[in-house]
Amino acid sequence: MPTVFAANESSVMVNGQPVEGVRAIEYRRLQSRQNVYALGSAERIGMVSGPMSVEGRLTVASTSAGLDGVADVQFQVTAQLKQGGTSMTVTFDECFMLEKNFQMGTGGHGEAVYSFSAARVREELAAAAAGAA
Repeated sequence: MPTVFAANESSVMVNGQPVEGVRAIEYRRLQSRQNVYALGSAERIGMVSGPMSVEGRLTVASTSAGLDGVADVQFQVTAQLKQGGTSMTVTFDECFMLEKNFQMGTGGHGEAVYSFSAARVREELAAAAAGAA
């Protein structure tokens, strides 16, 4: 059964301070992989892992003073994803801001998209206390 998290129960913090107006959080972790082949064979016999990179994006209604304040310094992003009694903490360590985009359409409100890179991402799933009993 899949774990589903609800946006209205989840929260995001930058350097321990809550970010107001978060509309979306996205991230991807990329790991460089290389196939290893036996001499004289076309069949893969192993895999070698190389460098890893983490990139994330936070979409915020209008702008975020907290994110604007870390434009030139290293920071940490923590997302607390929740649904009922289930939660997962996603922590991005040693982040640097890559880009900020802002857009506002007719009849809508402004949204800023903050793109960042991180040295690593840690995902810690916590099971419901009531479900464990």
